[in-house]
Parts: sequence; C-alpha cells; structure tokens
Amino acid sequence: MVMVGIIMMLSVLVIQGVAAEIGSEAISRLLTRRLVGVRLWSNVLAMFALIATLMTGHLAQMAVWAIAFVAAGEFAQFSAAFYHSAVNYTTLGYGDIVMSPRWRLLGPLEAASGSLAFGWSTAVIVAIVIRLNRIRHGSQIRARAPHRPTRSGR
Repeated sequence: MVMVGIIMMLSVLVIQGVAAEIGSEAISRLLTRRLVGVRLWSNVLAMFALIATLMTGHLAQMAVWAIAFVAAGEFAQFSAAFYHSAVNYTTLGYGDIVMSPRWRLLGPLEAASGSLAFGWSTAVIVAIVIRLNRIRHGSQIRARAPHRPTRSGR
C-alpha cells in the first residue's frame, strides 16, 4: 500500500504544479499588459485570483484522493470519502473516520502530500507578492524622483 500512496502523492502533486503554473503565468500576462503591478487594488484582485486557482488545485487533489478511497472500497459514497480526504489532506486529523488496516497508511501519506502542496502554494504566493510589491514600490520611487536631464539633453 505504500507504493499506492507514493504513486498517488506524485500524481496529485502534478495537479498542484499545474495550478501553480497557471496562476503564475496569469500574473505574468497581467504584468506584461500592465494591468497589475503599479496599483495596489489591482494587485489585491490578482492575488485573490491566484489564491482561488491554487485552492482549486488543492480541492482537485482532495477529490482525486477521495476517488482512490472509493475505488479501494473504503467508502461507498464520494461525499464521505471527500470529507475523509479533506481531513487527511489538511492534516486536521479528526479521526472520526478511520480506514481499514489495509489502507490506513494512505491517510498519513495524503497528509504529507497536502503539506507539500500547501508549502508549494505558499511559496508561489510569497514569490508573486514580492514581485508585485517590488514593481509597485519601484514605480512609486520613480514617480517621486526629480527629473535629471541626460548628457545629450542639455
């Protein structure tokens, strides 16, 4: 069962990689079009969109784990499997639902997977916030700087 868990972890982390890339690329395109970067509120809206994209990735991963739990015969209903998956993935660990001894190790493996994915999301968010802040503060500094003529513009 450990191999099943490791394969699941690697598979679902691809989902987070795709979500991170989609979110980062969207911010880059907005920067290229100059729709974000300079104004605080446009940056805030862009960050909300990035976070929504990353959360969609997390929810998709929980769903994939839930599908695996149903396929393994641990749950008859997807809703119960998804709840159990969410509790594992977020490392909340209520313990109100415990899988059979055969599949029980998938819980901690899903928790490790969720921890990695949340760390990845945090890294993406921090990188984008730093990037947007540098641009915004750089534009503010340039706007306040006195104009100096160049050597050719005497």
